Amino acid sequence: MSHPDHEQQDREQHVSKAFVALADTLVADYDIIDLLDKLVAHSVALLAADAAGLLLGDANGQLRVAAASSEDTNTMELLQLQSDEGPCLEAYRNVTQVPVPDLAQVVDRWPTFVAAVERAGAFQSVHALPLRLRGQAVGALGLFHRTPGPLPDADVALGQALADVATIGILSERAIRRGEVVNEQLQTALNSRVIVEQAKGVIAQRLGVGMDVAFDQLRRYARANNLRLAELARQTVQGELDPKALTEAQPG
Repeated sequence: MSHPDHEQQDREQHVSKAFVALADTLVADYDIIDLLDKLVAHSVALLAADAAGLLLGDANGQLRVAAASSEDTNTMELLQLQSDEGPCLEAYRNVTQVPVPDLAQVVDRWPTFVAAVERAGAFQSVHALPLRLRGQAVGALGLFHRTPGPLPDADVALGQALADVATIGILSERAIRRGEVVNEQLQTALNSRVIVEQAKGVIAQRLGVGMDVAFDQLRRYARANNLRLAELARQTVQGELDPKALTEAQPG
């Protein structure tokens, strides 16, 4: 028989390892799927859940299953159903914890979801925690238990803390992706600027005009012929377009 103090110490060590493991994923090139899988695995291990699943909101605000501790048909069906009704959807929409100690008491609230749970015959309580940061929810963590009853306050707090750490990771990954897009756009703009400068030099030399006039000729021709400045500049630099043709552009 294990000593309570040893059990507490083991739990504290597991909690520490869980947070370290989640934090270790928060690097520039981390695997977000691995992060989500770790979250549901730690949730099952630390919160005495019989199954756990994580749903994330897509670009349209629709919940989608992103990770599950079990891929069995019953668990996946119950997770997927919550994109339409259920505690996870409510936790996501209202950015709040949704405890359901006894699913038999919420038949009127979510009839389709409860009916599916009864068909599965595996779970009697569900607790949903929002993945949130500063009032914004990006998804929800669902904890399934085979026996009815409330989740202890300490477990609720721990589960929410785990979910919050994962949320930071998810939002960081999105920010990184958005940053990469922005940086890509900025680099494209910078590259375009370089080729335009080169084209101005070619035009100025060939037509014997100043750089301002050369740019004006380039811009007028691009507008008159519905061309991108960067593409026209590339054609000019690579000799595909005679700079003298630029003088044929109509004033614009």
